[in-house]
Amino acid sequence: MITEDLKDFKRFTPKTLPKEEPLVSGHRACQGCGEVLALRMVAKAIGSPMIAVSATGCMEIISSPYPQTAWAVPWIHVAFENAAAVASGVEAGLKTLMAKGRIPEKKIAVVAFAGDGGTADIGLQSLSGAMERGHDFLYVCLDNEAYMNTGIQRSSATPFGAMTTTSPAGKITAGQTTWKKNLPAIMAAHDVPYVATASPAYYLDLMNKAKKAAMIKGPAYLHVYSPCPTGWRHGTDLAIEVSRLVVETNIFPLFEVIEGKYVVRKNNKPKPVEEYLKQQRRFSHLTPELIQTIQTRVDAEYARLLKMEGMTESTPTKTETKEE
Repeated sequence: MITEDLKDFKRFTPKTLPKEEPLVSGHRACQGCGEVLALRMVAKAIGSPMIAVSATGCMEIISSPYPQTAWAVPWIHVAFENAAAVASGVEAGLKTLMAKGRIPEKKIAVVAFAGDGGTADIGLQSLSGAMERGHDFLYVCLDNEAYMNTGIQRSSATPFGAMTTTSPAGKITAGQTTWKKNLPAIMAAHDVPYVATASPAYYLDLMNKAKKAAMIKGPAYLHVYSPCPTGWRHGTDLAIEVSRLVVETNIFPLFEVIEGKYVVRKNNKPKPVEEYLKQQRRFSHLTPELIQTIQTRVDAEYARLLKMEGMTESTPTKTETKEE
């Protein structure tokens, strides 16, 4: 039971943030990158001992260009498609070594990091298999909503209407023509112990969820919104503002799924989606009609999420309602 796993869980506060930095200075992320900020928060919340498994992607190329590395914990780079499979193998190997007395028996956090392309598309098969098998590791999707590492191509996590190099806006199409794949719901359907969404603008919420997910026995999934100034065409100083607006407009609600029970961070007075969209030039071509289409979809999805919470009869837990 999760209650037993979290008996020693203590929430971070602004005064009790950890000092250890598993991801240190020296990385080569773009100026204003929201993804590396999110990655640093997750790594800092989990701390040592941790083994990081990193799929090919932005955070892999910026953190460990051979022969240098910005990681202060054991780190392994794997292919685009198999971060979850390799994390499963690392977890199984640790169990075997502990059973044979080769290493002490203690909780070692195995954490797989991948982008939306390596999660929603290329890596979905191995991720689903690892979740179904029940391996004890945390999978973190750092979602910047396209294949930013290779040229800003669309992924199945790219939102409707967004302009990318493979979903251009023009006379025939208005950017991405499909809706964003709901990865948290897919992971929750695997009946894993813990699934959550997080945004770097709400740093306490993000770090507490990461810490909680790493402490839970069994597979856990954390979906982190990760702004990309380069691909989204917004100012390098706006990552946090955009990360906050996406929550305030209900485009990216914050919630947990704890042993199948939904716990939603309520937002009863959402801002119009236009306030979020106008911050990014990838949406600059959208007409008022398309913006209203997005607004209608967001309202329906949020109502659906609240319905899921009601259907699972979740008991609200203490969540951060204010960021210091």
